[in-house]
Amino acid sequence: MSEWDLTPRRAVDSAVKLSQLMEVTDANVLGNVHGGVIMRLVDTAAALAAMRHAAGVCVTVSVDELSFLEPVHVGDIVTVEAMVNDVGTTSLECGVRVEAENPVTGRRVHASSAYLVFVAIDENGTPRPVPEIVADTDEQVRRQREARLRREARMTHQAAVKAARAAQRRR
Repeated sequence: MSEWDLTPRRAVDSAVKLSQLMEVTDANVLGNVHGGVIMRLVDTAAALAAMRHAAGVCVTVSVDELSFLEPVHVGDIVTVEAMVNDVGTTSLECGVRVEAENPVTGRRVHASSAYLVFVAIDENGTPRPVPEIVADTDEQVRRQREARLRREARMTHQAAVKAARAAQRRR
């Protein structure tokens, strides 16, 4: 078993920013950028933020929320920003914001937002501890507070589903 550096890390130090031109090969049948292309960029940016914070490999456990707010068009420059919002013992929640910019007109839109959960794993694929996170700004504190609410909602939902399945099996 490896020893992990569990020194608390600042949220801002996990920040990742990716930009990519959307091309014809990214289009769906309507001519807009396919949602799956955006989803992949979201997952990639969030994974990089999680790995940066954990200083090691992290795997996607769930996409807690993914909202498409505006269409993204072929020719737009998509910018994806991700940051760790909060951590558990082995898990990390990352928030992601996607913006699309028309490089000719300069028009920018908030195209998508997402929250993803990752687990840090060791060389054997076993969950391993992650450092605590330090929220330095009011916005980071808000994001951490909201991440804890989402985690609580996930745990409550999982318990309710487990209880419902157990009750069904008893019938």
